[in-house]
Amino acid sequence: MNRQEAMAGLQRALELSQQMAAVADGGDVSLAVRLDAERLQLLKSARAALHPMDEQSRSILSEIAVLNDRTLGLLEHRRRATGRDMDMAAVGRRAVAAYAMVRMRS
Repeated sequence: MNRQEAMAGLQRALELSQQMAAVADGGDVSLAVRLDAERLQLLKSARAALHPMDEQSRSILSEIAVLNDRTLGLLEHRRRATGRDMDMAAVGRRAVAAYAMVRMRS
């Protein structure tokens, strides 16, 4: 892979990172994982051709890192929200079961 192809791959990796952030915001974890796998392959293949790294490459990689942090934050927020929802559902099930027991005794 030459430097021009590597830069095109790096640019595509940035686009995938932007898509991942949008997908993570929507909650589609499986699509985010698939996009991440594609992005990883692009980054791995571009790495050797971009050595030594110029300012443009560093800038793109920096943007990818920022988007990656954002994506991880969004997914973590979604995971915690789902956990809270599951906890609340469990509390509701226990309350219904307790109410049913009280009604049966009356």
